[in-house]
Amino acid sequence: MGDNLRNLGNEINVPLHVDDEGFFGRECPMKECLGYFKVTLGTGIKGPASCHCPYCGHSGEHDTFYTQEQIDYAHSVIMRKVTDAFVMDLKSLEFEHKPSGPFGIGISMKLEPSAPHPIRYYREKKLETEVVCDACTLRYTIYGVFGWCPDCGVHNSLQILTKNLELGNKEIALAEAVDKELGDHLVGDALENLVSAFDGFGREVCRQKSADIHFQNLAGARRRVQETFGFDFADSLSPDEWQQAFRIFQKRHLLAHKMGVIDEEYVQKANDRGAIVGRRVQVARDEVKSSVAIIEKLGRRLFAGVLHPVP
Repeated sequence: MGDNLRNLGNEINVPLHVDDEGFFGRECPMKECLGYFKVTLGTGIKGPASCHCPYCGHSGEHDTFYTQEQIDYAHSVIMRKVTDAFVMDLKSLEFEHKPSGPFGIGISMKLEPSAPHPIRYYREKKLETEVVCDACTLRYTIYGVFGWCPDCGVHNSLQILTKNLELGNKEIALAEAVDKELGDHLVGDALENLVSAFDGFGREVCRQKSADIHFQNLAGARRRVQETFGFDFADSLSPDEWQQAFRIFQKRHLLAHKMGVIDEEYVQKANDRGAIVGRRVQVARDEVKSSVAIIEKLGRRLFAGVLHPVP
């Protein structure tokens, strides 16, 4: 072994760099997943904590989550360093003996130059959603919306729900500062968004336990959750709060599918004293505003009951 190869030692360190936004690529090592995500280094849990795949929830050592592109890059850098050192050692053996006398024979050994081993550079991918974990402050990006925090392993579905509920409150506040026609539209839109946000949240939470439950039909979802998970996610509500939650889900159905026009089904189910078949359903700002807190109660109870059940 020549001096240049010997000087490389037994280990070769290859630094991996973050992208322009400070994110470092990660890839789930599970063959059935191989989900790609990115994290910021130096935030969240410090020390030898496990890494969690935000898509499938697999946990493992951090050094098992390198992406294939990072591994290929590191291998190419190592090969460049080794081959360069090997070539330098060979060059040190070059010699040339010129012929002596009229019939002498000259002998030489020279290394023909060759292209260095190529480096397989890579670039981190762009992802769809950036999240700052409420539990541990890790900043990470993922495909889609919902996922497990790569550092502390907390599912972000409740966090996403509360952010959407905050947007609903902002729409209601904006409705108070514009004319009545636009204000009524914003209030109706806020109501639809609240119900859609809870439906998406509830489906995702149940999906984590391999259950397919839709939440646009709130009463039906309540029964399905009780049958599947053995608890009532509405048990934190008073009877009046439950009735209000049920009513706004019925109103959302009218707004989304009936142009807001009241039908017989709504009159029979919603317990809305002012409802008249054929008239437009009334959506009050205060009703939607108070419903935000009710939906958050339902969400927190569902999240705890499905993902963190008490024995």
